[in-house]
Amino acid sequence: MGRDKTIAIIGAGISGLMACKYTLEKGFSPIVFEARSGIGGVWTQTIEATKLQTPKDFYQFSDFSWPPEVRGTYPDHDQVLEYLQAYAFHFNILPRIKFNSKVACVDYVTFSTEDELSCDLWGGSGGPFSPSGKWNVTVGYTPDPSAPTQVYEVDFVILCIGKYSDLPNVPDFPLNRGPQVFKGKVLHSMDYVAMHDNVAAELIKEKQVTVIGFQKSAVDIAAHVAGKNGASHPCTLLFKTVHWTVPEYLLPLVFRGLNRFTEFMVHKPGEGLFLWLLALLLSPLLWILSTAIECYLKCVYPLKKYNMVPVHRFLKQISSCMFTVLPANFYDRVKDGSLLLKQSQSFSFCEKGLIIEGESAPLLSDIVIFATGYNSEEKLKSIFNSTFFQKCIAGSSAPFYRECIHPRIPQLAILGYIDSPSILYSTEMRSKWLAHFLAGNLRLPTISKMEEDVMEWEKCKRSYEKESYRRFCVSSTLQIYCNDQICKDMGCNSRRKNWFLAELFVAYGPKDYKAVA
Repeated sequence: MGRDKTIAIIGAGISGLMACKYTLEKGFSPIVFEARSGIGGVWTQTIEATKLQTPKDFYQFSDFSWPPEVRGTYPDHDQVLEYLQAYAFHFNILPRIKFNSKVACVDYVTFSTEDELSCDLWGGSGGPFSPSGKWNVTVGYTPDPSAPTQVYEVDFVILCIGKYSDLPNVPDFPLNRGPQVFKGKVLHSMDYVAMHDNVAAELIKEKQVTVIGFQKSAVDIAAHVAGKNGASHPCTLLFKTVHWTVPEYLLPLVFRGLNRFTEFMVHKPGEGLFLWLLALLLSPLLWILSTAIECYLKCVYPLKKYNMVPVHRFLKQISSCMFTVLPANFYDRVKDGSLLLKQSQSFSFCEKGLIIEGESAPLLSDIVIFATGYNSEEKLKSIFNSTFFQKCIAGSSAPFYRECIHPRIPQLAILGYIDSPSILYSTEMRSKWLAHFLAGNLRLPTISKMEEDVMEWEKCKRSYEKESYRRFCVSSTLQIYCNDQICKDMGCNSRRKNWFLAELFVAYGPKDYKAVA
């Protein structure tokens, strides 16, 4: 179906590479626009200590294994980038990529007298392509922003722009209490990791550095700076909320516990009475598991000593896709005085540093690094020229259908925007599903049915995650169930193990879905 149709893929990170690979296998000739000069997305700019925080067995392509020389459980950033480059070379993806090509916006145009957007069928037909609808993709040349832009007319757009780049999330401050009054240097973690290692080392050398945040980038940067400067110039990690963090050796055990039996303990959208009762009966086991892990973490880390015990449960955190592997030397740095931990609900700037709520003396700082994440929704919204589509993104209160299709935006898919325990694993499944859809092997339900489906998911997830609910998280406790739905759509057997006990108690990983195509 429509192999002559033009498909534009925006971004050559992990999601873009997989989107290209699977559409090529279906006979299409996609065009990939990449703003940078190379592939890899966020892996092209990291601090030297950055490693994968997902065990590599769960972070690999289903049909392309890690090379045997990569023996560690958590490959470093250079090994990850080499792995991605090898994948792109092996599947001949590189000739499809236009490097240094930054997409400014995408604009949907229709030549039909009927309003496709008011029809209850996606794109007017429920299929991937429309005889009257096209996307105009406006592309600029990254090295020279003043150069004329080019407009490409395409039949389908796959957005693979990611969530963790380009548009930093920085808190707002009252007038005259923000970074403008500070005499030191303020930057975002995005800018810090973009520096060459030598430049970054020179920047922080013998400086009082404060890192804001407590997610992965924050703890990594804080531990890195503390290791460079030592106790003579301690680094301060300033955060609002304490999160559970796990040692490297524990995370593989957590991943291997995410099996079908575990998923029987969790309520699912649209489940029958038997499964509802089964989840009700088994759910105390999740509480026991969560409590056991919390007790263990309190034993191996001095959490009580440094007032670092989170108020929320470990299970709630992983259900919200918030995994953080703690650097091995983190609490050693705290003990020797090179890393200071400080919790505060609010702060502001002064000339010499930061004013912390409830403290009379300012926190003296030379450099403040915001490791406060990215404004991913605004980034995604701003790529659309249409205010209607911008409102669709901004107003979405639930995940996308199958985590990649917005019911109200035709002829477009979004990959790599969801969170999951392993973004590569979950995105590859949706790349396969999307290529199957583009090839004409399945039709989407009506728009109203898709919206009903995503609202059921939202209701189900909110019941577990409460205030921790995050729209674009494929719950780690239901990843197999999500993949079952994809297999069913594609006409594949969702039971991938070869015997009953393995099906129940052995974790699923990318290799189990190698034959799904």
